Amino acid sequence: MFALDNQNLYSMKKFIFLSLLVVLALSSCATTHYGIRGGVNLANINGDDTDNLSTRTGIFFGGFGEFGVTDMFAIQPEVLFSQQGAEYEDSESGGEFFDGRFKLDYLNVPVLAKVYVADGLFFEAGPQIGILLSAKDEYDSPFSGEDDIKDFIKSTDFSGNVGLGYQLDMGLNFNARYNFGLSSFDDFEGIDENLKNGVISIGVGFRF
Repeated sequence: MFALDNQNLYSMKKFIFLSLLVVLALSSCATTHYGIRGGVNLANINGDDTDNLSTRTGIFFGGFGEFGVTDMFAIQPEVLFSQQGAEYEDSESGGEFFDGRFKLDYLNVPVLAKVYVADGLFFEAGPQIGILLSAKDEYDSPFSGEDDIKDFIKSTDFSGNVGLGYQLDMGLNFNARYNFGLSSFDDFEGIDENLKNGVISIGVGFRF
């Protein structure tokens, strides 16, 4: 089980409470849809001393609700499982080579403002809270193995989203989104590496 410190627990409860208020307020909207979506993540880690990191390819999937406020504007909360992190390669002065990947898996809850501009084309943006499910350092060289690093990663992650997509009348939709970290997720005692998640997501969904 993951542990939450008091500040992150308060922030998470506040975000979820406000999100529920938004959903309840919008549930009476004239146009309400629900759906599923999933796709590919191109994830990386940004911050100090990250030159040896590169993109980790993962997946995401989950569900959403779309609450239409007007014909052109909607609010879309989502709940998504998301594979994030980064690949790494490094070597010591003696020549020993290290490579592997940091595997950070989150349960993400974005709340997006969605604007339809023309013929199904939409833009979207909004905040997101991520709850850390697991964190692993999986290494291949100089020998293979895996370590649990959850104690060094904060249990919650705060970020923002911007994206665009296209909605077909039949229900199928496509979108691309960039998720950028707003807070450092590393939890090294006495050290702040200012590490933040950065994820490009390319997905497909179906709106009922």
